[in-house]
Amino acid sequence: MAVKLRLMRMGKKKQPIYRVVAADSRSPRDGRFIEILGTYEPQAEPSKVSIDNAKAIRWLRTGAQPTERVAKLLEQAGTIQEWKTGVPAAPAAEPASS
Repeated sequence: MAVKLRLMRMGKKKQPIYRVVAADSRSPRDGRFIEILGTYEPQAEPSKVSIDNAKAIRWLRTGAQPTERVAKLLEQAGTIQEWKTGVPAAPAAEPASS
């Protein structure tokens, strides 16, 4: 079974929220999945990405392939860096409010 890390669309019409899931590559986009790894909210300003790094790294180590968009989200969350180096990434700095 080939496992992919991909997005699953949720939310209302014209207000998408995506789940980052590990799913069999043969299952439909919004169909069956194995595990939920996090969420992605593109409508928020700035976009909100919350991913459980431990779960994502476990799936990457077992050979799961992320889609292009999920790979970018994992990069933003610091998961890819942590997976390659083994060192937890520092949390992203919050912009100072004026």
